Amino acid sequence: RASLDVLDFMPLTSANYSGGIIVTDWYSDGSSNNESIKISIRFLSNEVRADGLKVTVYKKNCKLNSGIQNCSTQVDKSEIGQELKLAILKKAAIYKSETQKKDKEEFMKNRKPINRDRDGQD
Repeated sequence: RASLDVLDFMPLTSANYSGGIIVTDWYSDGSSNNESIKISIRFLSNEVRADGLKVTVYKKNCKLNSGIQNCSTQVDKSEIGQELKLAILKKAAIYKSETQKKDKEEFMKNRKPINRDRDGQD
């Protein structure tokens, strides 16, 4: 859920929850017609941990040469992958905390009181 919220501005190509992978389509913010990025997120664990998530950013550069578009793709080594990973982990931690709080409130609301006699015995 946190990953989808962080990437909500990008079109998705694939979101396989059972396989633990999300892949976006190529995206360009419009500042450059010949550059775009694609993001792949792999979930390596169900836990909210830095080593439980792998974010890979691909960068595509295209050049028009004699009417033919030539594109090259490479893994982007900039900080954007790490920044996305951190944003996803922060949002996931918030969601986890909210869920735990809600679960605790529900538990406290639905629990039955323990009847004790004067000696403190059940």
